[in-house]
Amino acid sequence: MSGRGGVEEKLAVVRDRRTGSEKVPYPIRIRELQVLRSRMVGSALLRVTFGGEGLAGFVSHCPDEHVRLIFPEPDGSLRLPEPDGDMLRWPRPVPRSREYTVRRHDADAGELDIDIALHRGGLASDWAVDAAPGDTLHVAGPPGGLAVPHGYDRWLLAGDITALPAIARWLEGLPSDARGWAFVEVTDASEEIEIAAPAGVSVRWVHRGGVAPGLSDALEKAVREVRVPDGERVYAWIAGEAGSLKPLRRWVRDELGLAGDDHEITGYWKRGTADFDDDEEEHGHGH
Repeated sequence: MSGRGGVEEKLAVVRDRRTGSEKVPYPIRIRELQVLRSRMVGSALLRVTFGGEGLAGFVSHCPDEHVRLIFPEPDGSLRLPEPDGDMLRWPRPVPRSREYTVRRHDADAGELDIDIALHRGGLASDWAVDAAPGDTLHVAGPPGGLAVPHGYDRWLLAGDITALPAIARWLEGLPSDARGWAFVEVTDASEEIEIAAPAGVSVRWVHRGGVAPGLSDALEKAVREVRVPDGERVYAWIAGEAGSLKPLRRWVRDELGLAGDDHEITGYWKRGTADFDDDEEEHGHGH
């Protein structure tokens, strides 16, 4: 699919359905962006706002989109992918990079927000803490988005702190009369943030407490309490630590009985793996 027009036409076709999601690819670009500012959002997320001439033409349509932030190598050198039609050709080994959700894109203001979960020793986390206005970073993507029609009766959104930016964007984009549930696992109340959710969607903060990230079953237990009324169609979107999602994958399939295009469950990270790629592990391909 080539060009912005083709993308928007495909998105419109999918969204005109009552149900049934579909991934829509975008032309993938590499951009050099400037840091405009940064601020904390709750105690765990650092929002970095990017801008600059390189943001021109950036597209953002779906709440689960991600971009890949590309960092210099330890010796200071920078290895970048090269344009290849609507794709990018990546050098091998792949440059030091991390994927993050597009939290907000404002084309008129020329701004792109990325919310980065802070953890000591993390490549992107350490960079973000030190980033100052005027610093530059190369950003690739997004490679596409998940188009989901708004005809579902209920919505089920769940994830940990790494999924919070996407969940917040999901909630902001749902119809005002949407109904459903959103669950976000956080350490404690300090990590909770303000979210604009439809009145009919309950937002529950699940406190993990002292249990290490990725090892708690608190989110799973909370989500499994959901009861979908008979005859209603539900869409489920769940993301977080890959291993902890396995029981919820089974529950969505076996208990809710959702078809493949009625849910998306994605491992955003994996304990002990620096740059985990759920697509690569499950489907044999990378970005």
